[in-house]
Amino acid sequence: MRGSCWLNRRIEQRFRLLAISTVKSVKIKLLLCCCVALTLLAFSTSGSTFLLWNNQTSSLRRFPDSRKGYSIVMNTWKRYDLLKQSIKHYSSCPRLESVHIVWSEPNPPSESLLKFLHQAVKSKARDGQYVKLRFDINKEDSLNNRFKEIDDLETDAVFSIDDDVIFPCSSVEFAFDVWQSAPDAMVGFVPRVHWVDSLNGNDNVFKYGGWWSVWWTGTYSMVLSKAAFFHKKYFILYTNEMPSSIREYVTKNRNCEDIAMSFLVANATGAPPLWVKGKIFEIGSTGISSLGGHSERRSECVNIFTAVYGRMPLVYTSVKAVDSRNTWFW
Repeated sequence: MRGSCWLNRRIEQRFRLLAISTVKSVKIKLLLCCCVALTLLAFSTSGSTFLLWNNQTSSLRRFPDSRKGYSIVMNTWKRYDLLKQSIKHYSSCPRLESVHIVWSEPNPPSESLLKFLHQAVKSKARDGQYVKLRFDINKEDSLNNRFKEIDDLETDAVFSIDDDVIFPCSSVEFAFDVWQSAPDAMVGFVPRVHWVDSLNGNDNVFKYGGWWSVWWTGTYSMVLSKAAFFHKKYFILYTNEMPSSIREYVTKNRNCEDIAMSFLVANATGAPPLWVKGKIFEIGSTGISSLGGHSERRSECVNIFTAVYGRMPLVYTSVKAVDSRNTWFW
C-alpha cells in the first residue's frame, strides 16, 4: 500500500511540474510574440513617418474643417530656391490659412518668382481652396521687419519660420494644438537658455546658452522665433510698445530679434515658453550661429535687454510637449 501511495504521489508531482513548465513556456512564447509584434509596429510607424513627412497624415484629418487655422510669417533674404521649396511644402499643411513673406530686399520679387509661388500654392488646393499668399514689402532692411504688424492677417495664431528650415506638417499641426492650449505663450521647436554668469560674481550678469546647454541641463527659457507659434497681438506690442532702444539695437547689430521677442512675451505673461519636440530639416547653408563669437554677441543682447527692462523677465522651465500618438517612448 505504502509503495502504491508513494508511486501515486510521484506521478502527481511529475504532472504538476509538467503543467507548470508548460504554462511557463506558453507565457514566455506569448511574451516573445508580443515583443516581436511591438518591434515590427514601431518600425513600421517610424518608417511611414519618415517617408511621408512631406504629406499630411491621416491622424490630422480628425480635426473639423471649421476649426480656425494659423498663418505663416516667413522671413527670407535672397534665397529664392529655399523660399520656393518651403512654400511648396507648407502649402500642404491642413490648417494653414495664409503665408506672409517678409520681403526686405531692395528690389521687389520678380515676376517669375511670383508666378512659381502662386502656382505652388494652387497645386496644393483642397476642395478648391488653397493657401493665400502675400508679400509684405519693406523699404528698410531690418530684422525687426519680421515682427511688424500685418494689416490683413486673418488668424490669431502666427507660425514664425525662416525660409531655410522645414518641419513635417504633422509636427506643425501638433505645435498649433499645443499653442491653442496656451495662446499667450510662445510655442516653438528651438529652445535656448540663459543663466547667471557666476564667474563674474554679479547676479545681474547673464550668459546665453545654445542647444547643448539645453540638452545638458534639461532646462530652457526661450524658444527661437525661427520656428515658433505666438499670438498676432505681439506684433503690435513689438512695434509700438517694446522699448525703441531694443529695436534700434537689433537693426544696428543685425542680430537678436528672436531674443527680443522672447523678452517681450515673457515680460507680458510672466510665464515660460513651451518647447515642442519635432524633427527639423535644415535645407540652407550654415547660419550666423556657426560664426565665431556668436554666443558672446547673444550674451551681450541678453544683458542689454535685461538692463532696458530693469529686470530679467525670462522664466525657466523643463516642460516639453511630445506627440504621444507617434511616439513609443515619451
